[in-house]
Amino acid sequence: MSPPRPQPPAATLRGFLDAHFASAEDLAAAPALAELLRRECAGLEASLRRLEAQLASGSASWLARSAEARSGLHRIRSQGGDIPAGDQGEASAPGVELPAIVREIQRIDTIRLYAEATLQLEALVGNLEDAAYSIVRPASKLNLSSVLRRASNGVEQKQEKLLQAVDAVRDIEQELVRISTSRPQWTNLIVAVDSRVDKTLAILRPQALTDYRALLAALGWPPSLSSPDMEKDKYSQVPNPLILMNEANKEKYSESFLALCALQHVQANREVRQCQMPAATTPSLSDSKYFDKTACLDNGLWAIDELVHPIVSRMEYHFSKWSEQPEFIFALVYKITKDFMDGVDDILQPLIDKARLVGLSAKESWVTGMVKMLLGYLETQIFPALVTSYHHTDDKLEVHSSWMHLNDQMITFDKRMQLLADSGIQKVALVSEGLSRSLSVFSIYIGHSDWLRIWADVELNSAQNKLKSELEDEASWLCSIDPQDELGHQESTAKFLLSTREDYKAPPVSEFVVKTASAMIERSHALPTKGTKIQYCRSTSVQFLNDFFVLLHERCEALQLPNTALQEESLLKASYAINAARYCEYVVREWDEDTAFMELGAQRQCSFFADEIAFLVKLGTDFLEQIMSSILIEFEDLSWDYVQSIGSSNEQSLPDDQVPDEENLEVSPGFVASLEVLRERTTKLKLYLNSKDFLDLWRSIAEGLDYFVYSSIRWGQVKFSDPAVVQLRVDSKALLRIFRPYCSRPEAFFPFVTDSLKLLTMGETDAQYLLEALKNGKDDGKSGLRQHGLHHVDGSQAVNVLRSRKSGG
Repeated sequence: MSPPRPQPPAATLRGFLDAHFASAEDLAAAPALAELLRRECAGLEASLRRLEAQLASGSASWLARSAEARSGLHRIRSQGGDIPAGDQGEASAPGVELPAIVREIQRIDTIRLYAEATLQLEALVGNLEDAAYSIVRPASKLNLSSVLRRASNGVEQKQEKLLQAVDAVRDIEQELVRISTSRPQWTNLIVAVDSRVDKTLAILRPQALTDYRALLAALGWPPSLSSPDMEKDKYSQVPNPLILMNEANKEKYSESFLALCALQHVQANREVRQCQMPAATTPSLSDSKYFDKTACLDNGLWAIDELVHPIVSRMEYHFSKWSEQPEFIFALVYKITKDFMDGVDDILQPLIDKARLVGLSAKESWVTGMVKMLLGYLETQIFPALVTSYHHTDDKLEVHSSWMHLNDQMITFDKRMQLLADSGIQKVALVSEGLSRSLSVFSIYIGHSDWLRIWADVELNSAQNKLKSELEDEASWLCSIDPQDELGHQESTAKFLLSTREDYKAPPVSEFVVKTASAMIERSHALPTKGTKIQYCRSTSVQFLNDFFVLLHERCEALQLPNTALQEESLLKASYAINAARYCEYVVREWDEDTAFMELGAQRQCSFFADEIAFLVKLGTDFLEQIMSSILIEFEDLSWDYVQSIGSSNEQSLPDDQVPDEENLEVSPGFVASLEVLRERTTKLKLYLNSKDFLDLWRSIAEGLDYFVYSSIRWGQVKFSDPAVVQLRVDSKALLRIFRPYCSRPEAFFPFVTDSLKLLTMGETDAQYLLEALKNGKDDGKSGLRQHGLHHVDGSQAVNVLRSRKSGG
């Protein structure tokens, strides 16, 4: 009878032997391998014995406490039974002992649950550590020629173990999420498990990346970037090894790509859970097979980043020759990114979808990786040199030009790369701030606020120099006058819906300032975060506007309107400065209502340009008041003698019983000069001032004149004869005629003069009746005044006017 044939070794054993004994030369390492296996077995047996002892000790402790609890419950149930003498005190107060027993049972149950959770996590972490060790254990040397040949055994085994490690991490995460939500007080247990898992992943990830890089190298990645036309900035199409892979290599690469994505998946979910753990109220994503791209997009997709890293050294060779010509650097990065875009999308996007990385785009990840590569070079080579030049070079003009040129190139590059990333993608939601930070080359300023401050200083200095040149020509403060405004009649309808510089009659310099500030604001949109946008805008556009607004204020202050004789040139300069302020206010309000600035303003609980708008409003209001005050003072000086003599005998050249013909009566000679000057001032202001402010100004002037004329007459002291009343009406009509081109009923803005004339021309009977009613003091005479169409003078004022009638009582 022949002996039984030996069974062939298991597949795992064959794979182990093949991995360690690929050739005869590897047999020399057999004793070392045997010793290593012996130590591993001894260590595992020691761990098993230790765990068995811990389990036995924990079980015995739990059984003892359980027996005590069972005995206590038995005594409680057997009320009336024999109670040991030592328990008489406890039995006398069962209501006091029962809560303590319940708490003790709960504590025992908690200990049991804690022990079970600990043992389960210990097993899961052990599975992870075993899988990780099997991946990183010493193996025979790898070389590029053997990677593909041995992919069917060693590499496949590593990927299988990597997926086992990923499953172990996922299982651990599910258990930790359950514990953190149901037992948040078990923080020490969670921290201890996280510490062990982090240590394991810190070893596992580098090994996985090393294996992935070896596979890429075997596939011919990265391709050569050299070209005979490279020096001339003429690039031929760079071959893409991802597209040139055969089916077998494509399968091997796909498995490696998916394994690495799975590892990043669980790592990202761990980070999400750890960030949410203090709240312990929001469900974690770690128990989901799907993954939101925003969880790790800031750091890029590892598998795609590893495609970028080998290209860096080859591109930096060309970058070093273009330090003074950054446009070539950006052009090369864009060219390489675009050349590989189709291959990235065709090969990697299906793998990303297969890995269930929901919402993640291969194009975005590829663009992000290339931008990050460029950022590294700019941060270490280009910007430090510019900063040094800025601080130590006397030729600031050249340095400023370099800064502005570089940032202009960055803006153009950013837009082109964003178009590449978004090509063929339907945007269904707002781009998150994290995504913008990953894709934007301007994220370099996030970690270098001093560089951002230098850029802002350069932009501001350039804008101020341009403004200084603009202001050298005094014509920049002048505005062309619309011929229709020169008509001075109501038929030339004024526009009150103002939107352009011409509508506001603002000087050209105001439009220059607005366009310059707008250009700086446009550049701020390239910055990826709210903080950097606020810092840049405050240091550039806002500062530039504030400097100009202060200049407007100083220009008006220099006119000394209240303290000097009013001149036409002063009116023109003040009007155009006010128009400039109003136009800037309009534009700044438009900006302030833009969604982007509303978000920035929310950072400080008010609108972004609140201070600037308030300054402009006050500037316009203050100097309009100064113009109005100067005109009223001038009018008062010219007409003072006239108003003091209104109603007196020297103004009455006719007998009291002879009433002059109002149509043929001329304006009082003492009133003519003041009316002419007033007409000239209002006509010029109509030409110079924007329609809104002129409307407010002439109405305010009219109200001021009404009060001045009314309050200057010595009511109750002078006696108006009929000729004097007629003369006052003629003079008042002449005053109203000045404002008639701007309003069909100017008397509405002279309420006191109008009411006074009504009282003076009232019939004798009505006047006596009204005077008696006002003297009686019933409801202050308001009803009687309203019956006669008097709505502005009060009772006492009406009495004084009536007493100024020559026939009044």
